Amino acid sequence: MTVMITLGLFFLVLSFSLAISIGAISVPAQTVWGIVLNKISPDTIEQTWSKGREAIVWDIRFPRAILAGFVGAGLAIVGATLQAVTRNPLADPHLLGISSGAAFGAIVALLHTGMFLGLATVPLFAFFGALAASGLVLLVSRLTASTSADRLILAGVAVSFVIMAGANILIFLGDQKSTHTVVFWMLGGLGLAQWSQLIYPLVILTLGGLYFYLKSSDLNAMTVGDETASTLGIPVARFRLIIFIVGALVTGVMVAFSGIIGFVGLMIPHILRRLVGGNYRYILPGSALVGAIFVIWSDVAARTIMAPEDMPIGIITGLVGGLFFIWLLGQGKRG
Repeated sequence: MTVMITLGLFFLVLSFSLAISIGAISVPAQTVWGIVLNKISPDTIEQTWSKGREAIVWDIRFPRAILAGFVGAGLAIVGATLQAVTRNPLADPHLLGISSGAAFGAIVALLHTGMFLGLATVPLFAFFGALAASGLVLLVSRLTASTSADRLILAGVAVSFVIMAGANILIFLGDQKSTHTVVFWMLGGLGLAQWSQLIYPLVILTLGGLYFYLKSSDLNAMTVGDETASTLGIPVARFRLIIFIVGALVTGVMVAFSGIIGFVGLMIPHILRRLVGGNYRYILPGSALVGAIFVIWSDVAARTIMAPEDMPIGIITGLVGGLFFIWLLGQGKRG
C-alpha cells in the first residue's frame, strides 16, 4: 500500500506540472517550476520568462489545478463513504441529489440574496442546500419504503430532478443579466479559481477527510450490514446521519467553487476497490489521490478540446461517468 500511495503522489505532482504547462499557450515545465520557486523565494532563479506567462501560470492555471485536485479528492471520498453507509455501489453525491441541492443553494445566493456574508455566502448556502437535499432523500426513501440499495438511488434521482426544477424556476425569476453566471454551477467549471478562495475547500476537505479516515473501521462494518455494525457497538442510524451531514458539507463547498461535477464519487471508489480491496483505511486516501488526478486531467481536456474556449468540465466527467455507469450495470448483470 505504501508503494501505491507513493506512486499516487508522484503521479499527482506530475499531473499538476503537466496541467499547468498545457493550454492554449504552452509553458515548459521547467518554466512553470521556475515561476513557482521565484514566487515562494523571490530571485531564486533568474527570470527568463515574460510577465504574461508568469500571470498565466501563477494567477490562472496554478490555483485552477489546485482547486481541481481539491474537488476531485472531496467528491471521491464522499462517494466512497456514501457507498459504505448505504451499502449501494451506485451511491454518489450527484445521483443522490446532494450536488443538485448544493447548486440550488448557490443559485439562491447568487441571484436572490446577494453576497451579504461576503465570500462565505455561496459556500454556506451550498452546504445548506446539500444538507436539505440529503434530508429530502432520506425522507422520501422512508415515506415510500424505498430503503433498499437500488430504490434509494431512485429516490435520490427523483429528488434531484425536483430540486433542479426548483433551481430552474429561480433562474427564470432572477435577474436575466446575471443568469449567465449560473451556467458555471449548472455545467461545472474551474475557471473562477482564485488563490484567496482556496482556503475554504482546503479546510473543509482536510476536516471532512480526516473524520472519514478516523471512522474507517466503522465504515468497513457498515458495508457488511446494519446488524453487524450494531453488534460492534456502532449507533447505525446516528452514524449514517452524521456521514450524510459531513458529506453534504464537503460536497456543498466543492460545488460552490466548481459547479456540478458528476460521477466522480461513483467511479473512483470502484476503481480503488479493484486496486486495494475493500478496506476503507486504504480506499479513502486512494480515492482522494485518484479523484484529484482524474479531475485535474478532466479539466485539462476541457481547456484544450475547444481551445481557447473552455468547455464545461461537467461535460467531460458526465461523458466518462455515463460510460462507466453503463459498464458497471453490465458487470452487475453478468455478476
